[in-house]
Amino acid sequence: MPANNRAISYWFPENERGTAIGIYSSAQFLGLAFSTPILFAIHKSVGWQGLFIITGVIGVIWSLIWFFVYHDPQKSKLIGSDELAYIQAGGGITDQDVIQEKNSKPKAKLNWKNIKQLFNRRLIGIYIGQFAISGTFWFFLTWFPTYLTEAKHIDFLQSGMLSSIPYLAAFCGVILAGTISDRLIRSGRSESFARKAPVITGLLLTLLIMGANYTTNPGLIIMFMSIAFFGNGLATITWVFVTALAPKDLIGLAGGIFNLCGALSSIVIPIVIGFLVANGNFSSALIFIAVIALLGALSYIFIVGKIDLQHPEQH
Repeated sequence: MPANNRAISYWFPENERGTAIGIYSSAQFLGLAFSTPILFAIHKSVGWQGLFIITGVIGVIWSLIWFFVYHDPQKSKLIGSDELAYIQAGGGITDQDVIQEKNSKPKAKLNWKNIKQLFNRRLIGIYIGQFAISGTFWFFLTWFPTYLTEAKHIDFLQSGMLSSIPYLAAFCGVILAGTISDRLIRSGRSESFARKAPVITGLLLTLLIMGANYTTNPGLIIMFMSIAFFGNGLATITWVFVTALAPKDLIGLAGGIFNLCGALSSIVIPIVIGFLVANGNFSSALIFIAVIALLGALSYIFIVGKIDLQHPEQH
């Protein structure tokens, strides 16, 4: 994600980055939507060891393609001078900008003053929000198939087909989030409102995951799950807040902490859910996911609060 965010900063003007971030973030959900039934079938035929080998080889092949194909705009043969000028005029970052930034300021040191800046109120707010958003994602990535087969007694292969539907919903949510956010900015709404509205709305929609506790109908279960994961997708354009709120000489460290909070949920959420469902009842697990999402929404509303993304240093 940090590398993706860097590429977006180089290749897109500021008023198009929400859409760009939405597109690249959506790819993980689209991949899961189409690959989940295939992964279930591979697992059934060659076991988890074979599944790991196949997916691992695909990852290695793609890394080689990326290494040879991707270039920054200034070094790419696929971009014209007009497009390059358009990107730079809109705030696209160049290597020269980075060099000037490094030369104009001494390298940031991890001292107490900088630590306090990395944990100011608004940054803490987006850290909490990232943990909450990632929490829902990791439920779907780890426990959702088990929920369908063990709690709702849906056939293993059918579960693979049904579990792909919420991923498609999340894909739509991510695409809409970036598009709507950029359109709100172009229509004259404040950047703070345009960036925060999809995040807060998405986190609140995630609360509907609890609706699955009150039905045994597979269609309704998938509907509630899809709305919740659509909301999660809607809330995933949060990287824009890191570059907007962190001190410029500490963006890398702030991004690391932000990413750490998301990764931390990949440890905490599956373990806590494991304890909650030890008796075979998933109701408390869904309530837990909803509570975490609500805390994330409240964090953006009250801790992050109203911000001026054009002049974040004033806050």
